[in-house]
Amino acid sequence: MVVIGGSLMVLISVLVGFSMAGGKIGALIHLSEFVTIGGATLGALIIMAPVKVIKDLIRGIMQTLKGSAYGKATCTELFKLLYGLARLVRQEGLLALDTHVTKPHESALFQQYPKVSKNHHASHFLCDALAMIIDGTVESGQLNEWLEQEIKVVEREHHAATGALAKTADGLPGFGIVAAVLGIVVTMASIGGPVDEIGYKVGAALVGTFLGILMAYGFFAPLAARMEALGEQELQFFRALAVGVVAINDGVSPKDVVVRARRIVGTDCRPSQAELKDMFG
Repeated sequence: MVVIGGSLMVLISVLVGFSMAGGKIGALIHLSEFVTIGGATLGALIIMAPVKVIKDLIRGIMQTLKGSAYGKATCTELFKLLYGLARLVRQEGLLALDTHVTKPHESALFQQYPKVSKNHHASHFLCDALAMIIDGTVESGQLNEWLEQEIKVVEREHHAATGALAKTADGLPGFGIVAAVLGIVVTMASIGGPVDEIGYKVGAALVGTFLGILMAYGFFAPLAARMEALGEQELQFFRALAVGVVAINDGVSPKDVVVRARRIVGTDCRPSQAELKDMFG
């Protein structure tokens, strides 16, 4: 909602300012300019990015519009789940994790925390991490290295998607110029016609430049920056999860597991000490 609200603010500000200067909104609507810029942009994106990156980009944009899936509520559920897992290990041993890891959708413990269990990426990462420690033979240093490698894969894929969107934003002003040049070519073919017709065609050509710059700096570039910020929040979540699993492998107390994981996430996602006390006593 924040992204949609910001986008509407950009668009409304531009249109209101244009109207205040005496412009007519209809003068900005030229289907040919939209087709030229939109088609060229989409084609360049297809050339630039593999299919997986395009799919990740679409998912990333949809998630950005909906808002972060890794905010404070999700982090709080993660800490509660880690606490429950650590208690289970302390009471029954590492093998007690097996049924929860192999069938998380049937685990009563996992189902208490839907923001984690119903997040495919988070639950899959957590179960894979826990599966590594069930036999009790992996060293924490090695486990931490393996989990960090997995996180780097997530990071690379996220950067590929945001990078494609950022490069698309960089190309939009150029495509706007292309549309404007094509409009001028059309205008030159009618140079001997009425002055008002020539003025209309020049105005239509300039709309191409306007649209390219507005879409680049008003929408696509801010959206790429927003995706990057949310991606960082996601990586913090996964690193907190990894730290929690390593702490469980170390055999520390459930509270210490939560304390270690809590240090990794941003301050806006951390439960306060008072909240932790209410949660865990």
